Amino acid sequence: MKKTWLITGASRGLGLEMAKAVLAAGDNVVATGRNPLHIQQALGEHNHLLVQQLDVNDGRSITVAVNAAVGRFGRIDVLVNNAGYGHLGFFEETTAEDVKAQFDSNVFGLMDVTRAVLPVMRAAGSGRIFNVSSLAGMRGSAFSSLYCASKFAVEGFSESLAAEVVPFGIKVTIIAPGPFRTDFLSAKSLQVGSSALPDYDVARDKTRATFEERNGKQAGDPVRLAAAVIRLANHPEPPMRFVAGSAALQIGRQKLAEVHADLDAWQEASEATDGQYTDTQAWRPANQS
Repeated sequence: MKKTWLITGASRGLGLEMAKAVLAAGDNVVATGRNPLHIQQALGEHNHLLVQQLDVNDGRSITVAVNAAVGRFGRIDVLVNNAGYGHLGFFEETTAEDVKAQFDSNVFGLMDVTRAVLPVMRAAGSGRIFNVSSLAGMRGSAFSSLYCASKFAVEGFSESLAAEVVPFGIKVTIIAPGPFRTDFLSAKSLQVGSSALPDYDVARDKTRATFEERNGKQAGDPVRLAAAVIRLANHPEPPMRFVAGSAALQIGRQKLAEVHADLDAWQEASEATDGQYTDTQAWRPANQS
């Protein structure tokens, strides 16, 4: 059966490649973004394409886009929460406004779109939700505190949501790309804190130069990632987390090893914090005796 996809942030990068790939596969696409004209120019005219204005920070535009999708195609089978941006900078050089803007786009906007689509999927008894996270959602790094925090939030939300909606036939998958050759490291997608402090000057200049040097040299191919997401959408048992790219795999495994090392090194001290209670009803995880 032909699926209907709603993709946010479809004007460029992974969102645009996703829309192209889904159209080529013969499915319906609701391609959304803040600039629908740009999306239409990039994708052209297709019988199974609907272009809609959608700003994840504007609840009304979300409602209008979801209603238009259902009105045109009758259902939404796949939601790709791709819209967002990265805010770079040392935390002390950011402002409360920077934090709010980063979370409004990457977390609260994603949640608002998901909340609008869930009733449609629930009524159908099926659906796939792909939340685009990042390598930054698995490992924190200097100069990326706000972006990493927002992506860690996306990961926690996605894992929790997956447990809530599985009874309705809805599956949630986190897409965690490493470095991909999009315009993510350009000024179109990145913002850098402007509240500069002299103590950070040397480190800031060095770190910014490193990011700029990587632009256009990333190993990941967004076309291949789009094809992988289509494969996941058609798989009967998609993973909770799909880590995209060899760099992300390597760093993800390093992070897991570090977590295991901490758990093992501090196991005795961790267990010693249990109370010496006489009741036998103390809660334990299901797989623990």
